[in-house]
Amino acid sequence: MDADAVDELRALLGDQPRRRDLLIEHLHRVQDHYGHLSARHLAALAAEMRLAQAEVYEVASFYAHFDIVADGETPPAPVTVRVCDSLSCELAGAEHLLDQLGADASDQARIVRAPCMGYCHRAPVVAVGQRQIPRASARAVLEAVEERKVEAEIPFYRDLDAYLDDGGYELLSRCLAGQQPLDEIIETLESSGLRGLGGAGFPPGQKWKLVRAEPGPRYVAVNADEGEPGTFKDRYHLERDPHRVLEGMLIAAWAVEAETVYFYLRDEYPAVHRILSKEIAALADRGLVPHTRIELRRGAGAYICGEESAMIESIEGKRGLPRHRPPYVSEAGIFGRPTLVNNVETLYWIRDILERGADWFSSQGHGDARGLRSFSVSGRVMDPGLKLAPAGITARALIEEYCGGMADGHEFLAYLPGGASGGILPARLADLPLDFGSLEGHGSFVGSHAVIVLSDQDDLRRVVLNLMRFFEDESCGQCTPCRVGTRKAVAMMEQDDWDRGLLEELSHTMADASICGLGQAAPNPLLCALRYFPEVFA
Repeated sequence: MDADAVDELRALLGDQPRRRDLLIEHLHRVQDHYGHLSARHLAALAAEMRLAQAEVYEVASFYAHFDIVADGETPPAPVTVRVCDSLSCELAGAEHLLDQLGADASDQARIVRAPCMGYCHRAPVVAVGQRQIPRASARAVLEAVEERKVEAEIPFYRDLDAYLDDGGYELLSRCLAGQQPLDEIIETLESSGLRGLGGAGFPPGQKWKLVRAEPGPRYVAVNADEGEPGTFKDRYHLERDPHRVLEGMLIAAWAVEAETVYFYLRDEYPAVHRILSKEIAALADRGLVPHTRIELRRGAGAYICGEESAMIESIEGKRGLPRHRPPYVSEAGIFGRPTLVNNVETLYWIRDILERGADWFSSQGHGDARGLRSFSVSGRVMDPGLKLAPAGITARALIEEYCGGMADGHEFLAYLPGGASGGILPARLADLPLDFGSLEGHGSFVGSHAVIVLSDQDDLRRVVLNLMRFFEDESCGQCTPCRVGTRKAVAMMEQDDWDRGLLEELSHTMADASICGLGQAAPNPLLCALRYFPEVFA
């Protein structure tokens, strides 16, 4: 053991608890300070936390944002430049940008590829340290590197004082004072038709009842790990109106009598992390959280942690490996206790629904769909961005009425209705309602409502390969069908001639045998492309 490393680590951690579940937080603290994780500091951290070095190393090596440097290795450059190469950014020229930066900035910074950063509507995006540069050019990136502009920029947002001036937390106060019967609140949520808006669509009112029926202690976990390529709605709401989400979260904690709330935020959102750190502290200072405790937890670059059980493993300081179910997290979640998991946008709507009534929300949808949705729209449209639109709107109406139509010189070819995992549908099916249960018969689903629009100028082979490469890179590796299947699919799709029969057989094996939704949904874009665009893949 390196005595100096132990002293350095103790000085860095200070009086922070050495609990096992804080391992990832402590790894972040070390890396933020030194720019990497050295072998000597990992060994010191293991000793300080009374863990085996293998436990610390397996966690640190699992997450993409941790940089481990072995003894004798050269530490990475002081500045890490992450270039998003997910689909929306590739459509906007990310590969050309990577080529430019690889030639011009390699001696000044480390250039790495990165998955979606939640700026799909302002692609391509590059992160220089923690500073994200939307619509990035090589010149803008190089200037940021040279001037060491690496801190996250905080956008203008509605802080606690402004939120309180608008009646914020009055609803929570009535709940805590016993003036809002819980049964009436749950009935209102169920009558409104609110669905879980992280992708699965499970009604939150039913979740609250299921968790509350379990013996305590209970917990709440807020899933803010939206890593689905094309999705940025949660970042949008948290960067503009964080307290609307936080009040919904605290009402949910009151409803299930949760001892602690764990807010799990993806590491790609450093500006949101700074906002939440400040505003959660302000809530505690004002005495607005007498009924529970809030812990803000930071992800470390793992798409799989958007799956609720993998997120819970990460909250506990472990690798983000999905759990086998049953038991479900409502029965045995964080530390084996009943846990309510809600998505950011789901919580965002709680206050409006309870104050305006169930009919207000349910009447917003089109056809049989109910409510409003935050659609993340990117790709070949004139005006991409976050579009608040009725549930059940069609992709064609979304493009024409909310996005100003197709971009100049582009003809509508296809669209992804639910991000990378939601499949690809042709333009001739653009009049289907974008809602839960409406697209499954066509081999697709709406998921997180991330709509990526493709045009006649896009190479569908490259599109599908980009998506499969994403799943290959993000597979947690726990189960063979996903770990080996995605790798095998990428290798086959990189060939000029595609073996359609073998790709279909491989896809069905992945969908049937993978442990979680990542491996089950990874073949969706490929299967849709083979089904709807056979001429391209002949």
